[in-house]
Amino acid sequence: MSSHHHNKKRELAARNFPSAQQEAKAQVPHPNYDGPGSAYQLAFTDNEFLLREDMRPVRMQLELLKPELMQQEQGVKSTIVMFGSARIPSREGAQNLLEAARVAGDPAAIKRAEMQLSMSRYYEEARRFATLVTTICRERAEPLYVVTGGGPGIMEAGNRGAFEAGGKSIGLNIVLPHEQNPNPYITPELCFRFHYFALRKMHFLMRAVALVAFPGGYGTLDELFEAMTLIQTGKSRRRPILLFGRDFWTRLINFDVLLETGMISPGDEKLIRFVETAEEAWEVLESEYDIGSGPNT
Repeated sequence: MSSHHHNKKRELAARNFPSAQQEAKAQVPHPNYDGPGSAYQLAFTDNEFLLREDMRPVRMQLELLKPELMQQEQGVKSTIVMFGSARIPSREGAQNLLEAARVAGDPAAIKRAEMQLSMSRYYEEARRFATLVTTICRERAEPLYVVTGGGPGIMEAGNRGAFEAGGKSIGLNIVLPHEQNPNPYITPELCFRFHYFALRKMHFLMRAVALVAFPGGYGTLDELFEAMTLIQTGKSRRRPILLFGRDFWTRLINFDVLLETGMISPGDEKLIRFVETAEEAWEVLESEYDIGSGPNT
């Protein structure tokens, strides 16, 4: 085919209208209408307009769409969600804190640091679990990716484990008054930032094939109970929920009281499974829920 024909075909297939991106780039302010208060700017390039109170529904849509489209582009279809405290340090971090407290000779600080050192085993376990998942799932046609809340502590351990295994992982950060910075181990194309807690939580659960909760505080409990509520009410498909550290969780939540008083139905307590190690967690997922096997392996 001659180049003349080629060009004609290309012209036929060319778009009739410039793209929004081209229009936005080509925008030239009009001298009479570029002052403050002028409404002349293109609506979709006008930040002040997008941030108005009345535009909240549009901002919510954007916050739903952006992570959705970016994850589709990166081939993320199925995830394992890792929850847990932002305050649990790595073993090395905890040892440094303890040494500093001992040097300072502050008994209260020493006590706190000793507790952090004992809790640091969960950081190391989370890190190993993420490495295990990422390594095993890499060979699958549709791998499972680790997703965390993007911050420090257990969240960092999850992203770090995946990073150390040479795999991608997701971080869903939230803008907080005391600035939460993303940990340095998240795949940059999959490091998101949310304004709305509700939409962030929706993104956690939409692709989740399993949830793994490590010890944590209000945020961890919030996520855990939301997932359990959605499954218990039949709103969400039943997904495995693993709790790392039976001792911690049974001291924190007395599931027996809920059963005895009829606040949950017999069987509702089976929504969760206690595990202690990364290997045990993966084994439960693989054998009980068939997550590790199937057509993709």
